[in-house]
Amino acid sequence: MDNIRILLAEDDNNLGNLLKNYLTAKNYETSLFTNGSFALEGFAVRIYNLCILDIMMPEMDGLTLAKEIRLKNPEMPIIFLTAKNQKEDIIEGFKSGADDYITKPFSMEELLYRIEAILRRTSNTIYNKKEETYNIGGYTFDTLKQILSYRDQPIKLTTKESELLELLCRHGNQILERNFALKTIWIDDNYFNARSMDVYITRLRKYLKKDPAVKILNIHGKGYKLIS
Repeated sequence: MDNIRILLAEDDNNLGNLLKNYLTAKNYETSLFTNGSFALEGFAVRIYNLCILDIMMPEMDGLTLAKEIRLKNPEMPIIFLTAKNQKEDIIEGFKSGADDYITKPFSMEELLYRIEAILRRTSNTIYNKKEETYNIGGYTFDTLKQILSYRDQPIKLTTKESELLELLCRHGNQILERNFALKTIWIDDNYFNARSMDVYITRLRKYLKKDPAVKILNIHGKGYKLIS
């Protein structure tokens, strides 16, 4: 993720600084601009890999800014930040060439996932965060083949099992938020998908029980934590 630069245009100073600090902590070099005009000036003097634009801003709104950015670089990935009541703006955003949008309020992890997904899709050469193999205690997990092995005893995982285990591995010894996992894998965090994920967590625990040091913990009210 070295040298990934993000242009962030957000007129709410508190939210803007919060997002900038979070993305910087995730090793993204982030430049914050408090209105669209400043952001366009900043875009002209630096090279960026992705833009995150609030739709409602003074001087120049996010939709106009996106169109101006597209004139300078038609391939620039753009994510819009939008309020729930701005459905028409979302449609206009996609017409202006947006790659994705995220509705306020949102979790930092959801924004991070959207960023990673777009960068994987648009830049295979400079960005490749996805690990192919994880070591989980005495286990080896091959994400491409979807095989979990323990002492040369392979278990072929289903796609959902593999996706869920990979998310847990990427958050190793950290909390994987329940809603984030649901939206990432099942798209919708409704009741039925939540029950389905519980079944897959149970299956993964069964697969991993051969190594007593490996556990998937329930973190009450938050999600899960894989420890090994």
